[in-house]
Amino acid sequence: MSLLVAFAVVLVLAVGISAIAKRTIVSTTVLFLVAGFVLGDGVTDLVHLTPDDPLVNTVSEIALFTVLFTDGQQIGIRQLRHAWRLPGRALLLGLPLTLVISAVLGVWLLGLDWASALLVAAVLAPTDPVFASAIVGREEIPQRTRGLLNVESGLNDGLALPLVLVFLAVASGEHAEVGVLAVELLLGVVLGVAVPVAVRLLFALPFFRATPLYATLTPVAVGLLTFGLAQVLDANLYLAAFACGITIASIAPQTRDAFREFGELVSEVVKLLAILVFGTLISPSLLADVGVLGYVFAVLLLLLARPLAVEVALARSGLDRWERLTAAWFGPKGFASVLYGLLVLGSAVPDADRLFHVIVVAVVLSIIAHSSTDVPIADAFARRAARDEASRLAGR
Repeated sequence: MSLLVAFAVVLVLAVGISAIAKRTIVSTTVLFLVAGFVLGDGVTDLVHLTPDDPLVNTVSEIALFTVLFTDGQQIGIRQLRHAWRLPGRALLLGLPLTLVISAVLGVWLLGLDWASALLVAAVLAPTDPVFASAIVGREEIPQRTRGLLNVESGLNDGLALPLVLVFLAVASGEHAEVGVLAVELLLGVVLGVAVPVAVRLLFALPFFRATPLYATLTPVAVGLLTFGLAQVLDANLYLAAFACGITIASIAPQTRDAFREFGELVSEVVKLLAILVFGTLISPSLLADVGVLGYVFAVLLLLLARPLAVEVALARSGLDRWERLTAAWFGPKGFASVLYGLLVLGSAVPDADRLFHVIVVAVVLSIIAHSSTDVPIADAFARRAARDEASRLAGR
């Protein structure tokens, strides 16, 4: 069975259960992950993909660029200034603490050297907005908690990326190339800012006029131009995508808003395709190779690393206990970690296969755990709000 046919069949099933998934612990993302696992080698062998297959790299590259580009458009510089207090704590304090705790666990439990442990920690640091959608999209959750999770999950992919790339270079022994990497990262940011600014200035010329339909396609053109120039100039593709999205949101919010629905649709499609591809790379033998300590590491990431780090970061933040616990728990590992893990797998890092296997187990357990608890948590907040309202009315 071809990958295209498999994806189309699973997509039809996902559309059919999407209404159920929105109200229950059933997750369409888990459907694609499980489908990939079942269709891949070691189970039914209907879809044959290996980590070194060029198709895997192409899908991952395009998907990660698209996701970072659309994630960057979720919030501009102006919005960041007004909504930075709580997300800033989570990103600037919670993210580094999570990374340090995760790296310590990697050294202690898995016997990794510090470079490899920090690399795995950086890969698993980002949280995924897809799995938090039931929280962020529910009005029963306090607005400040939803805003915190929305901004954090939208930005930490891009913030974690430089750390992944730096630790990847160090763990690969490419110490002499760190300077080159720094230039690539900087050039990616510069390119991501310069391209949308240049296009905006071009469209300000009096003889440039666009119809509403073509105006909506402006971010598509800007994204494609950024993608192409980043490859030609050897700039970092992913930082260019993220910086480009933020710049569009900052200088052309109306264009961003017109593009939002289409952009989210394209992003969702490539996400699901990449998750299916990721699932085909998971085999029973891979899951068995991780060992007991690998699973203990993955569980402690869920129950200790982020919860402890975010609790410390949000101490005395004004959030009540249940809001802090919700923010601390809801750090699902997802799409970014999948694709960053594929970067590790294709690298020259010693024992890259083992690191990838550990990352796979951590992502899979997180997807299952967080996809199964988002709706119950939202419902619990709804019941709490109803009790508070009843108490208020009784007090009157």
